[in-house]
Amino acid sequence: MSAKRIFTSESVTEGHPDKVSDRISDSILDALLSGDKNSRVACETLTNTDLAVVAGEITSKTNVDYEEVVRKAIKEIGYTGPEMGYDYQTCDVKVHLDQQSPDISQGVTQGEGLHRDQGAGDQGMMFGFACNETPTLMPAPIYYAHRLTERLTDVRKKGIVDYFYPDGKSQVTLAYEGNKPTHADAIVIAQQHADDVEHEKIVEDVIEHVIEPVLPSEFLDPKPEFHINATGRFVIGGPHGDCGLTGRKIIVDTYGGYAPHGGGAFSGKDPSKVDRSAAYAGRWVAKNVVAAGLAERCQVALAYSIGVPNPVWIDVNTFGTETEGIDSIKSKIDKNFDLRPRGIIEDMELLRPIYTETSAYGHFGRENPDFSWEKTDNL
Repeated sequence: MSAKRIFTSESVTEGHPDKVSDRISDSILDALLSGDKNSRVACETLTNTDLAVVAGEITSKTNVDYEEVVRKAIKEIGYTGPEMGYDYQTCDVKVHLDQQSPDISQGVTQGEGLHRDQGAGDQGMMFGFACNETPTLMPAPIYYAHRLTERLTDVRKKGIVDYFYPDGKSQVTLAYEGNKPTHADAIVIAQQHADDVEHEKIVEDVIEHVIEPVLPSEFLDPKPEFHINATGRFVIGGPHGDCGLTGRKIIVDTYGGYAPHGGGAFSGKDPSKVDRSAAYAGRWVAKNVVAAGLAERCQVALAYSIGVPNPVWIDVNTFGTETEGIDSIKSKIDKNFDLRPRGIIEDMELLRPIYTETSAYGHFGRENPDFSWEKTDNL
């Protein structure tokens, strides 16, 4: 008899204050890469009521109007009027950026450090994961949590529900039999809204226009617990309701807690930072292993030393689901994937301005043609 268990993951919309910060940081990264693909970027953003503060270290040959990039990012999210408590036209934008430390630069610039090859931009460990629970080979709880927040944004921007504001959250609790998700135990939605809308109307619209179009019908039978705007009111939201910071939603960005996360966030960092690029590489390797039928689930762990090209640790775990020997799988990974920073960057073409789109709804498990780490043709 299969063991039963439950698991919960959450997601947030692009209007959540932390995701506003992530989008600003990644928009600045893309603007710099558009003018100079070798830009070195470590950009952090803080958002609060009527305020966006950008800080960090940037070295680039291109010039960027940072304030213009910040305001455009906020506008694209949908904070376009004072009634939302945050307005791209009137918020105060402060920019405090320095150049990258030359001590770091020589370690990640080919031919300048102790090693001839490009080294890692920092020490740390990174994890990649894939499993066969969903079409995109992501764990089901985070997959559906993201689809719900994407749908919240979609119905807002298309005017299907015309009183939604940009901030929102979802949370999905799924029951499993063995490794197969069978039904939803609980669905949590928090959606920012205009002031003059009754709670009952919000509940009806969220169920009809968001939950039912996203969740498979078998997950909703028997009917799960619905917790929709469970405080009864969510008018004050976004950076007006809570301070936002780049990199504070790292579990939302990856696997929803279903797999480990390394020590670093992603947004605002160019791919010389292995916090980002090696985490993408780990996902690429793991997804290819599962897509090739070599295992039902795969976790890839990597670790690097600053300035050193080759990983100091590589581990592959298939949790007993492998279809051939683990040594054979590791041999195929070694043969088909170059996990040095330069190899990762070149093989996945990471010096492109592709990062703004990663800043919400997960960096993994999305069928975006620019997300090269999601391709499954390497094994």
